[in-house]
Amino acid sequence: MKAYRENWGLKLASVALALGLWMATVGNSGVTASVSVPVQYRNIDANLEVSSALVENVFVEMRGPAGRLNAASLQNAIVALDVSAQQTPGERTYPITGSIVSLPPGVKFLRAVPSQVRLKLEKREVRELPVLVRLMAVPKGFRVVSQKVEPATVRVIGPASRVAAIDRIETDLIELGARAGEQVINTHPYAGDPMVRLERSGEVVVIRIELEQVP
Repeated sequence: MKAYRENWGLKLASVALALGLWMATVGNSGVTASVSVPVQYRNIDANLEVSSALVENVFVEMRGPAGRLNAASLQNAIVALDVSAQQTPGERTYPITGSIVSLPPGVKFLRAVPSQVRLKLEKREVRELPVLVRLMAVPKGFRVVSQKVEPATVRVIGPASRVAAIDRIETDLIELGARAGEQVINTHPYAGDPMVRLERSGEVVVIRIELEQVP
């Protein structure tokens, strides 16, 4: 019993030191989380267009205090991909590293999945294309006398190869009423390729179709 009663002060100090070291280790290590983070493509040359499928989000594995790995703290986390160095058409691979991932203070970047993004840029092309009117079946007992679309052509913009593959712009499918005379329909033209866009965003075309009753 005497041995147990000796050096109580030293023993208590040792226990306190061990406990303190354990708490410090646990507190500093934090927790690990994997979060979907949006990718921003910055400084694309004005004469170039992205023609490859864009990676919109990557999963970023990170480590830090639990209080900083919640939705509120990570709402501004982004992967900022600067492509200003790519000023000519072609492909280039960009690694996702901690230097381009914006995270809250005290949160450490571990890795990203995918760890790389390959971007293909092409020369920007502008082209004027005819508008094709798409009609549902003409109502029974009627026939089309005349058809006009205004404007007859629209301008599109996009990667050169994508623009070259399109020979027309289509309207939405138009349903005609079963009545004689002119019918006027406003509708949006559709490029059909997600990489190609109209020069005038939200452009509307006016379709004028005249029907007459079949004798």
